[in-house]
Parts: sequence; C-alpha cells; structure tokens
Amino acid sequence: MLEHETILWNQGLMHVGGIDEVGRGALAGPVVAAVVILPPTIVIDGVFDSKKLRKRAREDALSKICEIAIDIGIGYATPEEIGEFNIVEASLLAMQRAIDLLECLPQALLVDGIRHVPGASCPQFVLTKGDQRSQTVAAASIVAKVTRDHLMYKLHKENPGYGWATNVGYPTPSHYRALSEIGPSTHHRRTFRLL
Repeated sequence: MLEHETILWNQGLMHVGGIDEVGRGALAGPVVAAVVILPPTIVIDGVFDSKKLRKRAREDALSKICEIAIDIGIGYATPEEIGEFNIVEASLLAMQRAIDLLECLPQALLVDGIRHVPGASCPQFVLTKGDQRSQTVAAASIVAKVTRDHLMYKLHKENPGYGWATNVGYPTPSHYRALSEIGPSTHHRRTFRLL
C-alpha cells in the first residue's frame, strides 16, 4: 500500500499527507476529515481501509498511527454547513480545515475520492478508493472514523433515543423508526431524507 507514497518519496518529497473523510452518508452528526503525514518507508501493521476493520482493530490502529505520525490534522463540517453547502462541498470544507490544522505542511497530498481539495497549497493526487490503495490515506480514514464515532457516542448520551451508540448516525431501520416517533434532533441533517 506504499506504491503512491514511494513514488513521491523517491522524488524527494518527505512529507506526504493522506486525506480522507467519513460521515457523508450519515443522517446525523458532522462530516469529519483527517490528514495524516507518516514517516517515509514506515509500514504500520493493521492500517487498512477503516470500513474493513472491526472497532477494536481501528482503535489499535489509531494508537499506532498517533505514535508514529509526523503530524495529524482533523477537520469538521457541521450539519448546518452540510445543509448550507451540500455534502460534497461540506466534505471538502472539512478537508481544508484538517489541512489548516497541520503544523508540518505537506509537500504533496494523496486525496481519497474524485476531487482535489480547494485551497491546498501543494500538489494533490486524487485516488479513487484511496483508503484501499495508500497507507497514508488508510491512516487518515481510521483517524477520521474513530474521531467521528467517539463524537457520536458522546452525542448519544445527550440524545439516547436514536441509537447513535451503535449506528453512529447512519441510516438504519431503528434510526428511521426513532425519527418518525420523536422527530429529528438538532444534530440531524435537515436537507437529508430523514423519514
């Protein structure tokens, strides 16, 4: 999974960031993006696409990433911003914010998805399914996923009726049932189909 990073490292770019977001398909909560810069040539066991890892494996991988990473930035876009801009633009906004929080500026970015991040000041390489093809992007997907899940667990304690401790805001039959019975919370995305 280091093919794309290795090409850039071999060109002398030592600070290669991977960036990804999670939460686009959720009915509630923010979209969260993370950018991770890893040291060249380091392979971290257990770092794969976050969607393919169990919860415990993601938590373990996050600990390794935080221990090894040169820098990590995490950005958010709120449900209100998702409603104002649309989910794609809000995802890009969260990515911009993640980049802005880095102390070590990346010399290149590997971006999961199909679009460049507006405003980034370094070369960007967009990778479809990047979280399956690049270790730095996979690391970013894990950081974003665990961060968002923890936030949704916290919001569940304040809004226990929606089952966010298990569905973390995504559409499930029980989540839709709760929406029909108690209505949307302030954390729901009003521009999404909630019923």
